[in-house]
This record gives sequence, structure tokens and C-alpha cells, in this order.
Amino acid sequence: MSEPPLLQLANARVVRDGRTILHVDEFRIAEGERIAVLGPNGAGKSTLIKLLTRDVLPLWVDPSPVLFRGQARIPLREARRLLGVVSAEAQEQADVALPALEIVLGGLFGSLGVPIRAVPTPAQKQRALAALGELEVSHLAERTMSTLSTGEARRVIIARALVHDPVVLVLDEPCAGLDPHAAHNVRLAVRSLARGGRALVLVTHHVEDIVPEIERVVLMQNNRIVADGPKDGLLTSERLAELFDIPVLLEERDGHYRLW
Repeated sequence: MSEPPLLQLANARVVRDGRTILHVDEFRIAEGERIAVLGPNGAGKSTLIKLLTRDVLPLWVDPSPVLFRGQARIPLREARRLLGVVSAEAQEQADVALPALEIVLGGLFGSLGVPIRAVPTPAQKQRALAALGELEVSHLAERTMSTLSTGEARRVIIARALVHDPVVLVLDEPCAGLDPHAAHNVRLAVRSLARGGRALVLVTHHVEDIVPEIERVVLMQNNRIVADGPKDGLLTSERLAELFDIPVLLEERDGHYRLW
């Protein structure tokens, strides 16, 4: 028998105040798969991520609408160990007077920094330094987070999400609020991470964020998944004009995309 998907949603509905804010008929992530979730603001992308991380729960149906490696009742600690999540909110919370290395170490303890009574081991410090190195920001280890540029801090937060070696990395709008130079460096980092073997889910409303290593695109609109498949078939001017409800012209060059 084939192995179950890493993550699977089926007939998953999230309701708030009597209104459905997300309805997913079917969605799967395989081990090591690289996916972009693309859609306008308000399409339900953030709710989808919160459903995967169990920050929100769907209406219960039988069989379970959310499975982690085929299991319905995986402990919350185990579910969060599987995922490393990067969001703008995480960066805002980390704008503090703590060294970047301590922020990354906090990812091992599930806290903003190192808890008061915790003493990181040499092995844990080495893991944190290795994560910073993977994002090419080792030189920022002793710098205070509040002194870093937005782009530098974003890469530190990605390193924090990597430090516990998740099997899937979720990047929620990784280039939001970045200038072109910082966005370029973050996209280079995403390309490197996408080649590293772990599953990657990139959530964005900017087609420019979809790096060449991403093979599959999921389009979201009006709180539903409206298309899911190879990016070559879905990233077209016609599809994106319909998705964003504006006239657009999509340009592709060497695996990179841009909207006009």
C-alpha cells in the first residue's frame, strides 16, 4: 500500500459567527512537495494555514476532515513539530531587544526567546547557528532583533522556523513589506530551501514570489480552492485575470513570473 500524504484535508469547513470562512473539498501535501497557494486578500489563504497548524479547527465530520500522515488525532505538539511556520505576525512579535541567536533558539522551546529557566545545550546552539547559516545571516547572531532591517529580521524568523527541522515549511507572505533588495534575498533563500528536500508551502498574493523550484500551484478565491495543479497549466494571463478580477498580462522568464 502507498504511504498516506503528509497532510490531507477533505470536506473541511471552518465557520465563524455562522458564516463559512473556508471550505476545502480536498487538499493534499505529499512528503517533500513544493506548493504555492495563490489568491487575492480575503480568499481564505491565512485560514487554510491556520487549519493546517491547528490554530483553527474545522467542523467535525466522520471521517476526520484533517489527517496528518493518515492520523486524525495526532497530538498538537506533534502536529506543530511537523510544521515550521513563518508569518508577518511572527516577525512583529520578534521585534524585541533580544539577540537573533536567542530568537532562533526560542524555536526549540516554543517561546519568543529562551525561557528564563532553560539553558540551551551546545548542540542546540549549534543547531540555531546552522539554521542562521542556512539563511546566510550567521553574522547577525549577536545583533539585537530591533536593530535589524525588515529583510534581515525576516530571514532570522525563517531560521527560527527551521531550527527544529520541520518536515514542511510554511511561508505566509514571506516578502510582504520588503523593499526590492530584501525581497530578492528572501526569494533566493526560498529557492535554496525548496531544494533542501523538505516540503514547502508558499502562501502569497504576489505571483513574483513563486520561485522556479515550486512545481504545483493552488488557486484560492472566495474562501475555496478553485484550481490545483501543475503551475504551467494554471499560471496564465487568463486564469490570473479571473482570479484577481482585473485585466493582467503574465510574463514568464526562466521560471520567474511577473504581472503587468
